[in-house]
Amino acid sequence: MTLYTRFADYLDAALDDLTLAGVLPEGLDRRGVTVEPPRDTTHGDLATNAAMVLAKPAKTSPRALADALAAELRKVNGVAAVAVAGPGFINLRLVDAIWRDEIAAITAAGADYGRSDTGAGTTVNIEYVSTNPTGPMHMGHCRGAVVGDALANLLAFTGYDVTREYYINDAGGQVDVLARSVHLRYREALGEAVGAVPEGLYPGDYLVPVGAALAEEFGDRYATAPEADWLVLFRTRAVAAMMTLIKADLVLLGVHHDVFASEAALQAAGKPEAAEAVLRARDLIYDGVLEAPKGETPEDWEPVVLPLFRSTRFGDDQDRPIRKSNGSWTYFGADLAYHFQKAQGADQLIDIWGADHAGTVKRITAAVAALTEGRTRFDVKLVQMVRLLRGGEPVKMSKRAGNFVTLADVVREVGKDVVRFTMLTRRSDAQMDFDFAKVVEASKDNPVFYVNYAHARIASLHRRAVEAGIAEGTADLSRLDTEELALVKLAAQFPRTVETAANTREPHRIAFYLYDLAAAFHALWNVGNDRPDRRFLMVDDAEATRARLALAAGVGQIIRNGLSIMGVEAVSEMN
Repeated sequence: MTLYTRFADYLDAALDDLTLAGVLPEGLDRRGVTVEPPRDTTHGDLATNAAMVLAKPAKTSPRALADALAAELRKVNGVAAVAVAGPGFINLRLVDAIWRDEIAAITAAGADYGRSDTGAGTTVNIEYVSTNPTGPMHMGHCRGAVVGDALANLLAFTGYDVTREYYINDAGGQVDVLARSVHLRYREALGEAVGAVPEGLYPGDYLVPVGAALAEEFGDRYATAPEADWLVLFRTRAVAAMMTLIKADLVLLGVHHDVFASEAALQAAGKPEAAEAVLRARDLIYDGVLEAPKGETPEDWEPVVLPLFRSTRFGDDQDRPIRKSNGSWTYFGADLAYHFQKAQGADQLIDIWGADHAGTVKRITAAVAALTEGRTRFDVKLVQMVRLLRGGEPVKMSKRAGNFVTLADVVREVGKDVVRFTMLTRRSDAQMDFDFAKVVEASKDNPVFYVNYAHARIASLHRRAVEAGIAEGTADLSRLDTEELALVKLAAQFPRTVETAANTREPHRIAFYLYDLAAAFHALWNVGNDRPDRRFLMVDDAEATRARLALAAGVGQIIRNGLSIMGVEAVSEMN
């Protein structure tokens, strides 16, 4: 239980007392009532909107209800003062002992501080990355990988049972193109002068070793053979080779998945047919004709009867075909079946998609709602692309990779933790610039450095205290004054921040919070530059030092916990 949930319980008890006294009617919906930090810290330590939310259904004025509730809250142990502000907001100021106790709570919980059972074992499937298996990962895939992995960590930290899934798109036309590209490299490995890679094939040199391996295994058996003889074989081998590359890239980034699901295997198992049968039984698929394309109709357009999903019943703007005119599955038909498969093993589904897939959100949301009859929560997090810069100038593409910058090259240059932290310094749906110079800059403007610097300072402080013989002994936390307890108040918001980030599916909130916490710590530290009596380490005052060490250790623990959720390692020394 966090400090905020504890006082939410006190508030709930106060509302119960007012109900028993007849001030409030029975059965009021309290779900909109919150206990949170006030926007202006000069107003107090906690604030509640209870009177504003409940006054209207209680048929009373917010101010009158706030006055009655304030009288009850003044009875709560640990509340120093209660004030009613404006039309009925209630601000509480807590006694200092509450905040000193929070330092002890952080110490006692350690790596579990901020952990909760909010998810209560709810099963969540998070699908992220899922790039086409046609080459190594590039920086266009990186942000979604980090956001998905950090979100998985966040939900696991808050009590959800998380499955991390990667969907291998190995049944579309792009893998046939991959097979043809590998066949070209296979012929090249046999000594044929293939010349420039033809338009429409994948040009990257990463396919050279795949072609060489096939040449060594099969000799010239398929060099001049018809495509029908080698396409499936080369496609299978090429996809496997590309997935080996992709998995190696994910390891470099610190990303792992529990499940790698194959689109080809899904179709081979008849899952799309099963999903279609379910929807037809519910009269959610019918045979109909699509509307003609909007605008000028192409001359070769003909009305064709296709199986259509009643997507409009679930908020989409038109019904969607699940098969093409040749009987093969549309992308939507295959995706519909895939989400049905996922929903059979999870209470909630989350997809991390590139922003270029925004147009398909409505139809997949409709499909999940139809297939699960509304039982499965489904969220899509859209991730904007990242623009790579070096000193403000766009980064040139890699010829070897096939006109893109590989994720592996970026991670090797600046480090996994820098990449992961940076990807979480903005909302996932906001544009991002990744400047190689900025992300390693030792300045306050670089969140990666600033947060790590705070943790390194705390680690250094502890080492110096040990050398001075001060670290041992019980800390008298009464030595902490108002200025120092202000840092504790910010630290105590970590569990609430974690819970909010999990509920909103927004792991970037952890990065934002850690930056604010680091800034507050640095500010308190810097006071000692001008005032020796405010330094964290004072050899001539061991008691004050121990109290401040306990405060710093609590901040350091929270930084480690937050970075762990982000998949970043806390550093103890800055190079």
